[in-house]
Amino acid sequence: MPKSTIHPPGDKLQKALREFSELLLKHPEKSRSQLLQKVEVQFDLSPKECDFFKRNLEQV
Repeated sequence: MPKSTIHPPGDKLQKALREFSELLLKHPEKSRSQLLQKVEVQFDLSPKECDFFKRNLEQV
């Protein structure tokens, strides 16, 4: 049985990345790690997606 999703693949990651970028601008006093955690929970990212975000965005 195929897995059906409401959003196309990758759409959730794009929205999470956009939200993360906006949070960085709005809250420069917060660490990237704190903001990443917020986005990971808000968008219900999988462990694999969270790992991708941490590797690529936590220490830029």
